[in-house]
Amino acid sequence: MYVNFWYPICTAAELEEKSPQRAELLGVRVVAFRDANGKASVLSDTCIHRGGSLSEGKIVNGCVQCPYHGWEYNGEGRCTSIPSMDGKKIPARAKVDSYPTCEKYGVIFAFMGDLPEGERPPEPVVEEFDQDGWRVCDPLVFEIGGYFERSVENGLDPIHNEFVHPAQGAPRVESDQVQVQVEDQDWGSSFLVNFGAYTQADQRQKVVNTDTAEGLKAGSWHIGPNTLVTGIYLPGDNTFIQYFFEQPISKRRTKIFFINARNNSLGADKDKWINDTFFNIVAEDRVIIENLRPFATPDTLTKELLTPGDAPIVRYRQHLKSWENKGWRIDWPALQNTDDDVAYAIPSPARRESGNWVHDTIPIVPTGS
Repeated sequence: MYVNFWYPICTAAELEEKSPQRAELLGVRVVAFRDANGKASVLSDTCIHRGGSLSEGKIVNGCVQCPYHGWEYNGEGRCTSIPSMDGKKIPARAKVDSYPTCEKYGVIFAFMGDLPEGERPPEPVVEEFDQDGWRVCDPLVFEIGGYFERSVENGLDPIHNEFVHPAQGAPRVESDQVQVQVEDQDWGSSFLVNFGAYTQADQRQKVVNTDTAEGLKAGSWHIGPNTLVTGIYLPGDNTFIQYFFEQPISKRRTKIFFINARNNSLGADKDKWINDTFFNIVAEDRVIIENLRPFATPDTLTKELLTPGDAPIVRYRQHLKSWENKGWRIDWPALQNTDDDVAYAIPSPARRESGNWVHDTIPIVPTGS
């Protein structure tokens, strides 16, 4: 798992102004809440006093209040009130990590890392949002019992469709494209391939009125380690762009925030039918992902026998390695071996500006290891 990227925390609808919301990701817990102005804030979830969970507290004066001893923290992570100190000066160390946030498309995102603003990956973007001729659905959230990298790689794999997806007709990649061509882009890579026949057309659940796979194209791209976008280009200019913003919880749990965009069947009354159809496809993927071994992606390419059709997956893993070499990969074994005894936090940008923090930063894989 990797720091210094944007991650989904919760939906905007979940974030009521009177109660905080907990999220678990990257081996830590964070708390999300709205300040006095209604702005979403995301902090490390652990009070620096005696370890209370801030997400179990409440909102007081636009701050989140620890349920254990009433310490209050504002959206910048600064403690603003310590009831037991009776008005005395609050210590400079009374602070928790606060993460940059953005609220888009009905999702609260947080930048989980310490990079300065000018060096960060761009905020998540759904390009079709508010564009004429497009319908963008509200976010749908679901969990899978698998590792987020395995989930992203599944979306970067065009070959599996023929064998895993009878619900979409099990389309076959055309034989002259088994060597999948990959293109790099900012913070990721992409591919686009042509498909031939629906090999199980009798089982296909149609989302548009077409009986042929002639002209069908599909491709995917990833942005950072945890955002997957899939484009499905059906005959007759019927296009679906699907966004999967993935929240890694553990090596066996991933929460996915799914946003579907389309340029056809634009009525809101079609949302449920179309989303349900695509969720049937997700269910086919889920069975595969939850039964992969090992749960986590192997650290080296030699532990799986990869073929030319796996080129997008190989490139994704190369990107992951480059981010590890920047010092952004979490040392998961070290975290798991010590988190009973240490309250870890993912370092926030404020740690570059000041020292004297109470919580230890999450262990990171040494560069060059």
